[in-house]
Amino acid sequence: MGSLYYGDSEPIQIDDRALAHLKVVVATKLRRNESFTVSWRHPDGQPSGRSTIWLHPSIPLRFVFQDPEAPELSRRWIEDLAHSANSSGGITLVDEHLETPEPIETGPGALESAAD
Repeated sequence: MGSLYYGDSEPIQIDDRALAHLKVVVATKLRRNESFTVSWRHPDGQPSGRSTIWLHPSIPLRFVFQDPEAPELSRRWIEDLAHSANSSGGITLVDEHLETPEPIETGPGALESAAD
């Protein structure tokens, strides 16, 4: 579980993988000197509900990851977050849409058709 520190507020606990994707979109928006909101549902183990913060380029922001290795990023998830970032509602931390792999053909003739 990672943490997002924003200004003097308490750390916001976000899954490392989600935080890595959020960081890309947030950094892009802040680099453009844009202000926006970020909304998320409270994780399990915390009081139920949801929260929203207003991000502004002048307020200190720090991303802290529990895992020392950066995850492989999903282009689709970044695009989903970026799309919400450009809406009037701001970034909504949505779940990752897992790509389902193409079924692998097996049986007679599978290798021949794969080579075509």
